[in-house]
Amino acid sequence: MNELIITTTDFIPGREIIEILGVARGSTVRARNVGRDIIAGLKTLIGGEISEYTKLQANSRDQAFQRMIKDAKVLKADAIINVRFNTSMIMAGASEVMAYGTAVKLKIKVIDVL
Repeated sequence: MNELIITTTDFIPGREIIEILGVARGSTVRARNVGRDIIAGLKTLIGGEISEYTKLQANSRDQAFQRMIKDAKVLKADAIINVRFNTSMIMAGASEVMAYGTAVKLKIKVIDVL
């Protein structure tokens, strides 16, 4: 199996988990940008989405997710189940985004050939 199966559920339909390898995790800590803060401050006056922060958070989640996958590959996992994201403030203007899940081995599917 070349591709990891990644799911937020604690099982994979039609597949048997044969071994739990541990927690796969990836994180990144990001700080706000002064230029973005100025634009965001202006947007708070008129309302609406602060797209600069939305993009920052999306990029942070993507990076944490990719690092979690890399960690699972080090563990030689076939899948990551129960995937979750967590965000916490480290200090004013900086936050950590973490992606984590359970790295598992799956029973090999045998395909019957007639």
